[in-house]
Amino acid sequence: MKITVGVFFGGCSVEHEVSVISGLQAYAALDREKYLPVAVYQAKDGSFYVGDKLGDIESYRNIDALIKSAVRVHPVREKGKVWLKKPGAFSKNLYALDVALPVFHGTYGEDGCFQGMLEQLKLPYAGCGVAASALGMDKYLMKAAFALAGVPCLSAVRISRHEYFSSPENAAARIESALGYPVIVKPCNLGSSVGIGKAKDSDGLRDRLEDAFNYTDAVLCERCIGALTEINCSVIGDGEELLASVCEQPLGAGEFLSYADKYQQGGGTKGVKGAKSSPSGTKSGSGMASLSRLVPAPLDEAMTKKVQETAKSAFAAIGGEGIARVDLMIDGDSGELFVNEINTLPGSLSFYLWEASGMSFSALLDRLIALAFKRQRRKNALTQSFDSNLLQTASIGAKGAKGAKS
Repeated sequence: MKITVGVFFGGCSVEHEVSVISGLQAYAALDREKYLPVAVYQAKDGSFYVGDKLGDIESYRNIDALIKSAVRVHPVREKGKVWLKKPGAFSKNLYALDVALPVFHGTYGEDGCFQGMLEQLKLPYAGCGVAASALGMDKYLMKAAFALAGVPCLSAVRISRHEYFSSPENAAARIESALGYPVIVKPCNLGSSVGIGKAKDSDGLRDRLEDAFNYTDAVLCERCIGALTEINCSVIGDGEELLASVCEQPLGAGEFLSYADKYQQGGGTKGVKGAKSSPSGTKSGSGMASLSRLVPAPLDEAMTKKVQETAKSAFAAIGGEGIARVDLMIDGDSGELFVNEINTLPGSLSFYLWEASGMSFSALLDRLIALAFKRQRRKNALTQSFDSNLLQTASIGAKGAKGAKS
């Protein structure tokens, strides 16, 4: 009997479009002999939709028309199963899901919010849990977890929206005193290089901060490494076993990888129905799989091993499960290795790194789904409630329920 997999993508994030591409890649790669995949698109207003056209990338060129052709649903738990159900008291249950495959990027989907809903539904799901997802999204808390675990990362200054707009001069002075120039400015809780910039002086710092605050309530500032080499490595597994992929060296057009470098360089939408080839022979709009890169990265054996072990340590530091891509930096002047950040739902699920490691995209998804069921079995074995006679003796007085007396 086939396993019904809800592939969730889209979402209420500035990375909505990238998520659609990654989600459709995963939807296309699932083995139809084993699974019945259901494409579940979440519109920017938070509504969920299913429909025959949702698996075709061409349909997303006119999202308004696509939504009109689709059926709005919401997930509910009834009679021991999780259903995608049409709204309404007497509406029909459309699909009973066995497992969820979230492929969101950014806020409300990658940060633990969606994972929390799945936990409430008791639906097995692939990828990191609530806490690891939240840590992986908040770059400041991520660094705190890394520091406690001894994972090398750059020092940073966090500036809140209130702090900055209350006194831009004092906020800038705090950054300058701690880090000097140049500095990298980035939103605390976004990915895909949205809102990121480099400041070389006080004027540039103010411009970069105000741009970043268009997307977030908190900004992270880090010292800028001059002779920088970026290296990425993917990790898959859980607390019992972790595997690291081959390493890649992404090649950007500027001093750091921009959104355009990552997603608008014309690579291929591998496996996505409806994708069209470009004159170069690749296909358009592939997400991270389109990025210009060197795979494997031109590192010696010792540094490759160090990167892979550091990536696994970063994954373990946040309590990661499922898959992640760890972005690292090598300081060309000192030779030091630092973890930049961890992406708990990486673009294209980093399938290209695992294909280069000898694992097909379909096999990668098999492993993620197996890990999802394994985690749920572990959770089901835990005590979920504590029996007591508290409600038999409780009363509520003017002081509230806790300890109140009539």
